Amino acid sequence: MSARAWAAFVGVSMLWGLPYLLIKVAVDDELSPVFVTWVRVVLGAAVLIGLAWRAGLLGTLRGRVRWLLVLALMEISIPFTMIAVGEQHISSSLAAIVIAAAPLFVVPLSVRFDKSERADGRRLAGLLLGLGGVIALVGIDVAGSVEELLGAAAVLVAAFCYAVGPMVFKRKLADLDPRASMGGSLAIAALLLPPAVAIDPPHRAPSPDATGALVGLGFFCTALALVLYGLLIREAGAGRALVITYINPLVALALGIALLGERPGFGAAAGLPLILVGSWLATRSHRRGRPHASIAGRRSVTRRARTNAELLLPLGGPASP
Repeated sequence: MSARAWAAFVGVSMLWGLPYLLIKVAVDDELSPVFVTWVRVVLGAAVLIGLAWRAGLLGTLRGRVRWLLVLALMEISIPFTMIAVGEQHISSSLAAIVIAAAPLFVVPLSVRFDKSERADGRRLAGLLLGLGGVIALVGIDVAGSVEELLGAAAVLVAAFCYAVGPMVFKRKLADLDPRASMGGSLAIAALLLPPAVAIDPPHRAPSPDATGALVGLGFFCTALALVLYGLLIREAGAGRALVITYINPLVALALGIALLGERPGFGAAAGLPLILVGSWLATRSHRRGRPHASIAGRRSVTRRARTNAELLLPLGGPASP
């Protein structure tokens, strides 16, 4: 890869491993999870809508509001908030490991919603392996605490949403520029969340650390990370870009240990490798066609790979939390 591609790769890997730490800082400051989500999406929407407007892309959103609303719910509002809810009870590193299980939900969902993603023996084996990792993680590290179990369950809900969101995007919004589609979805989420914020508003001004965390979540982990990810796909290709899926949890784990003093248990050590390997097997693309496929066929596969790469990684997060 070029130096530019490596720089984008390192940048996205860090920016989409960082949100778990920043969310933990914000909720530990007693900010409500929905307030944390709302501030994040407002800041991210402001940047991406501005970029889309400058590029003349906002007109492409006409007639897509219904699907942008679905994406705003399944890819942003619900999972962002559920991760913050979960991190009120579990560590940031544990949340990152649970989110790494998101690709595992793709296998059962594809049976109903995406017949092209056939669940063959390898994918089913990956699903079982990843589920074993989740069971090891939850059964060993959090089984003794009801609050931690509820926190892990909330993050698992977010992981499920991160499997549903890409399927909606792939079927209904994949032809749009991500600056417009993601910016539009963030803007809709910013309009949906204020009633929930009013129910559970912050009781005091955020501390300097929490304020910095909110700014980092919105500007860097959401807006900047998406821009860099688009650059990475153009410079290195979709397949290499997908490697960050397996690096983000490691970055989050390292940051939690180094900066928050977290000490993951044996369940994390056993569960993370199983989840990552299982996710890789469960979402690995089928080989299609022969070595001497037509140019049109190769272009079709390239477009499909690029779309899948953009969709497998959630906003900020997965991809980013």
